[in-house]
Amino acid sequence: MLSLIVARATNGVIGADGGLPWHISADLKHFKALTVGKPIIMGRRTYDSIGKPLPGRHNIVMTRDPEWTAAGVTVVPNLAEAIAAAGLDPRARADEIMVIGGVAVFEEALPSARRIHLTEVHAAPAGDTVLPPFDPAVWAETTREDHDAAGDTPGYSFVTLERRT
Repeated sequence: MLSLIVARATNGVIGADGGLPWHISADLKHFKALTVGKPIIMGRRTYDSIGKPLPGRHNIVMTRDPEWTAAGVTVVPNLAEAIAAAGLDPRARADEIMVIGGVAVFEEALPSARRIHLTEVHAAPAGDTVLPPFDPAVWAETTREDHDAAGDTPGYSFVTLERRT
């Protein structure tokens, strides 16, 4: 199953200057818990913002640059090859392939995705990367775990959305 995992602010912002415009340590732990042991698909700019392969996961990087390489990752030119690579890795016999960004990869994967692991960040930070809302006619909320703001950490909710069809 193909799933998206994304943190998005109330104004749709998912990134600023190549990073996240907030720091929510519980969200990083949540991301790790949901992705360890699974193949993860990301665009090259997302990989560059992380700076190295994420441990315990088959890291698959999509790029249009046929010359681009990085140690410890599988490089593919498109989503179809990324999904194929995820299924071919004998370490990754996982029931879920996780798409972790960026916005162009999310938009390309969305029509094929069955689940979205969404962290709703209850803030409206400035940012340069925006992801539009998910259509409630297509996506049904199946779980929600709300967390209040604390200090400099904004409130947030862990939400699972499942495709209705």
